[in-house]
Amino acid sequence: MDYRKFDDKYLIRLDPDDEILASVTAFAKKENIETGTFTGLGACKVLELGVYDVAEKVFHGETYTGAWEVNTMFGTVTQMNGEPHLHVHLSASTLGGKTVGGHLKKGVISGTAEIMFTPLAGKAGRAVNPLTGLNDIDFE
Repeated sequence: MDYRKFDDKYLIRLDPDDEILASVTAFAKKENIETGTFTGLGACKVLELGVYDVAEKVFHGETYTGAWEVNTMFGTVTQMNGEPHLHVHLSASTLGGKTVGGHLKKGVISGTAEIMFTPLAGKAGRAVNPLTGLNDIDFE
């Protein structure tokens, strides 16, 4: 991973074998960013995506391997228990047009990824919503 700051935004490059969630978390910690948003694209060789079942209060996930082009990725960074908390959704396609998407649990880069990160002034946390079981944004 490498990155540069341009005005008030950052451009992040992920390299082969970088994991998306771990890399963005490390970046947020290093730059002391408590709240922000990011978008991205790239290529992955391993994807773990999930869908949350509100009635069951559980994530159902699938793992995909091979050549996957990340079409869109959008995420937020907030704080939970004093650490960066990422919430990321991603869609990706493979040769032949098969497209998958959902909540990103893991994404291992095959070639590269390009992420545009926008820090936000202020701090937002996370708290468990008892109705859904989700870690909702909490405006402390």
